[in-house]
Amino acid sequence: MRTQRWILIAAVLVAVAYVWLRGGFPGLGGDAPPRATVAPAVAADARPAAATTESGQGRAIFASGCFWCTEADFDKVPGVVATTSGYTGGSAPDPDYDSVSSGRTGHVEAVEVIYDPMLVTYDELLDHYWHNVDPFTAHRQFCDVGTQYRPEIFVFDEAQRAAATASKARIQQRFKDTAVVVAITDAAAFHPAEDYHQDYYKKNSAQYRFYRYGCGRDARLEAIWGS
Repeated sequence: MRTQRWILIAAVLVAVAYVWLRGGFPGLGGDAPPRATVAPAVAADARPAAATTESGQGRAIFASGCFWCTEADFDKVPGVVATTSGYTGGSAPDPDYDSVSSGRTGHVEAVEVIYDPMLVTYDELLDHYWHNVDPFTAHRQFCDVGTQYRPEIFVFDEAQRAAATASKARIQQRFKDTAVVVAITDAAAFHPAEDYHQDYYKKNSAQYRFYRYGCGRDARLEAIWGS
């Protein structure tokens, strides 16, 4: 009985910790405000027209599970100018964290990457993406389960689609015995997430590190790609 009691206590603590790490206790988790005070996300154009901005910078959208981690991963890349966590690929006109987390809107947590093509190419961003995603799991990434965490590459034009398709083929060639399930999809409306999700790994560094470690993200990536 004593062993069973300790197992139950440990299970409760793990569950509470996971809810806290995903922002379930906003008063205790750092910068996250109560849900009722979060303003609706601002929608981008219904269909982005180009892969470049007016300043000549490039634009890309990637989904690889929790957008806290995806944003942190791409911020490390020299030549990346800005990253924005958000929601895309769904049907609801004004998705927010609660609705997307329910899995009912069809959206996925994703990150918009603005980059300087003189410093980093789209192909190099694709290579970085593949080394920071589990390409074999369609509706889950690491400890996060659901279609809202599906791995997906959103492309703005035919050049990006061709590059993404070629890169996926190279990954599939490397892992011949396991299907690479990352989808390549036309970019649609991108809805920036609530402010407390932006740069989360900087604003709540201890909580973020604990979440990332507890989720087994880096352990799984090392198992796939090596150190």
